[in-house]
Amino acid sequence: MPREIITIQVGQCGNQIGMRFWDLALREHAERGILFDDSMSSFFKFETNKNSIHSDTPIIKARSVIVDMEEGVINQLLKSDLGELFDTKHFIKDVSGAGNNWAHGFYEYGKIYSTEIIQKIQKALEECDSPQCFMLMHSLGGGTGSGLGSFIVKCLNENFPDLYKFTVSVFPSKDDDVITSPYNSLLSLNQLIENADCVLPIDNQSLLDICNKVETETSKENKSIYNTNISNSKNILDVKGKNTSAKKAPYDKMNAIISHLLCNLTCSMRFEGTLNVDINDITMNLVPYPRLHFIMSSISPLYHVLDKKLEPRKCDQIFADVFERDHQLISVDNLYSGSYLACALIARGDLAVSDIMYNIEKQKKNLNMVRWNYEGFKIGLCDQPPVNMKYGLLNLSNNTAVSDCFEKLVQRFMVLYKRKAHVHHYTEYMEDVSDFDVALNNVKSLIEEYETCTSKKYQNPIKINPII
Repeated sequence: MPREIITIQVGQCGNQIGMRFWDLALREHAERGILFDDSMSSFFKFETNKNSIHSDTPIIKARSVIVDMEEGVINQLLKSDLGELFDTKHFIKDVSGAGNNWAHGFYEYGKIYSTEIIQKIQKALEECDSPQCFMLMHSLGGGTGSGLGSFIVKCLNENFPDLYKFTVSVFPSKDDDVITSPYNSLLSLNQLIENADCVLPIDNQSLLDICNKVETETSKENKSIYNTNISNSKNILDVKGKNTSAKKAPYDKMNAIISHLLCNLTCSMRFEGTLNVDINDITMNLVPYPRLHFIMSSISPLYHVLDKKLEPRKCDQIFADVFERDHQLISVDNLYSGSYLACALIARGDLAVSDIMYNIEKQKKNLNMVRWNYEGFKIGLCDQPPVNMKYGLLNLSNNTAVSDCFEKLVQRFMVLYKRKAHVHHYTEYMEDVSDFDVALNNVKSLIEEYETCTSKKYQNPIKINPII
């Protein structure tokens, strides 16, 4: 019997990611040709349709708690083709939003809705036979996803300490249009360090770069609106005097990438396979130290996700791809100099364990594994391939290079904080500015811990001969 996972979607970003994930997950089960089977019960529950003449036919509901302090996205969700998938008894919403203010979401809305949040999560748990963990989807740049999202993670840690807290956290890009996003992100990151068991950080910059590359490869005649080369058009104005060179973020495509990542992550919990891996296995095998629980992710085939013309590559190539920078879903500059604390490879489709083992040995010579965990690879193999693909591969790496993302965030944070710009908006809900200082010191301490793992005593001294 599969163990159930409770998803919690918070804010606009979290709910939009959730919509794409549920849609793709249903397509994967439908492609298999069997619905209402035990494999679906990890993420879906079945209820009796009392309003139908065919009362024996169950209806599918998502095991999800939906949270947003601005009801627009929730209303869109209910009007969509997936609207009937969600149980409105598990909705928590308001109308005014958090105003891109972490403190408003964490302190104000956290105080107002804390009891209701715990009650609805408890109700969702009571509908499970054997709950495994929580999976929370949110972004760090805005107000609701960052503030109320990190408040919910804190509540989960305090009220349900025996269940793992796994978060999918979207970091803003350096060109984010929310001026206070560095504050929101750092304050949220502080809570994730203390209260989450495993964090899957994804940043908008990597997703944009992937979309740009797809546009470049599939459109040779017309310039894409996502093209990063704007040197010849940065001063072009339209007839109203507005700058037309601003890049329009392809959010639907970006969410599609994340949804494929999540489906690959959860495939072993939804389908049979030679080697099944659940989320608790990932946390147990990839997090050697409690605070170093930020896992980098990459998938292959990647570009085929956005354009079917880009056919999947050969089997061996997908194993090489997932260790390349342009397949990572978080932007880091020092990927190849970072140390791997542990690594998980979850394969899907027509692959054999021998294929995986061969390619691991082949790639090891290029990986800087810590010497005390040189064999630190967790392997999963699911028989069901991704939709419209022959096979797929997800790489989850606990790599010290992730600290590069945190360092960049601290730099953007200090640009504002050293002048105390916009701080007064936060102190309306905080007692003082101590939250800023505590968060800053905690993130800096985390960076130092990652740097410690890159010291020579942690490096692997063994030279591996290449496999021919």
